[in-house]
Amino acid sequence: MSALRTSAVFLIATVCSAQAFTQIGSFTFSALLPTFFTEWGITHTEAGWLSGIIFLAYAMSVPFILPLTDRVDPRRVYICFVTLTFLSHLGMAFIANEFWGGLLFRMLAGIGWGGTYMVGLKALADLIEGPKQSRAVAFHAGSIGAGGALSFLIAGYAAEHLDWQTAFIISALGSFTALIIMITCVPSRKPPPQTEKSHPFEFLPVLKNKSAMAYAIGYCVHTWEMFTLRSWVVAFLVFTAAQGDQPNFFIPTVIAMLMELIGTMMSIVGNEIAIRIGRRRWIFIVMIVSMMFAVLIGFSAGLGYGVAAMVCLTYNAIIYADSSSLTAGTVGNAETGRRGATLAVHAMLGYGGGFVGPLVLGVILDTLGGETVMNWGIAFSHVALIMLIGPIVLRILKPNDLPGDRPSG
Repeated sequence: MSALRTSAVFLIATVCSAQAFTQIGSFTFSALLPTFFTEWGITHTEAGWLSGIIFLAYAMSVPFILPLTDRVDPRRVYICFVTLTFLSHLGMAFIANEFWGGLLFRMLAGIGWGGTYMVGLKALADLIEGPKQSRAVAFHAGSIGAGGALSFLIAGYAAEHLDWQTAFIISALGSFTALIIMITCVPSRKPPPQTEKSHPFEFLPVLKNKSAMAYAIGYCVHTWEMFTLRSWVVAFLVFTAAQGDQPNFFIPTVIAMLMELIGTMMSIVGNEIAIRIGRRRWIFIVMIVSMMFAVLIGFSAGLGYGVAAMVCLTYNAIIYADSSSLTAGTVGNAETGRRGATLAVHAMLGYGGGFVGPLVLGVILDTLGGETVMNWGIAFSHVALIMLIGPIVLRILKPNDLPGDRPSG
């Protein structure tokens, strides 16, 4: 194998490119949510299910998928599940035409995501050891954000100039491109031999790992917050624009795209700040500030589209500021030979929150009687209550920083 194919830069670039292409379909549905209110006649609660089911399927599948990567080459696992992702997008484009069909293919997309997102991270973490690993994790998170940004942009363009089915066809092509990259460019790697007899699905040692669990629980509430905003931001901004302040170029899907791009940069920058001031200290600060914005964002709809869009962009940047720091914390504190199982717990908790958050917001809107400025404000404010868990856990468990981090004290 050539030196180029084994260099850290090449490996990071290759895996991150595959992840970006896979993520092109990640938020196609969220970007098209206003369209599905009209096309399928769904309620806000049904929209919450369709938005969140992908994260539930993810959370339910990773405990079975990720531990296998401690015994099987993660690249092989990735290839299988990116194929499923490809097929799920084609199903949305050509088969789904109502709530239940959409729920099925969104669920399959979630399982595909479960076999690509953290599996791709596991493949990269296995190939990049040592001090470079934390930054590799940050760039990996950045590639996920870049793909998510393209997801919003492509879906918005397709909805305006073509149709929503074409948006999912393009999503399928992205997954197919990722499949080709992983097959042709990423080297295979035989997992290291186990030093002790253990079952790949033995999670008790992971649950006893105080530092890894602290970061994983923090990731749970972080993802609850992140995917609540991601799933509902387009619908929220469409509602805000309908109040009279119509946007020109910066339409809701463009704002959502900018959120992902800014978030990508903030995720990488945030990890660098965590290294310099202490990982635990940085995550604590970010969570406190994000709680303030969670209370503010819904009510900003009453201040006009421009103000609401700026609040969304700022809030999203803050949310992303500890994303890589949390995941790198879990990866760096995982026991040798249990990284797959540790990431499984991390992902299950995280995307469990990612499922419940969007659903809860939809239920709150329906319970309160629909979309008003007050109801959006109340619906988003529930996130602040959930986010309280993160700082409390950090204070109680006091997770370890990583090698190279400034001690948090």
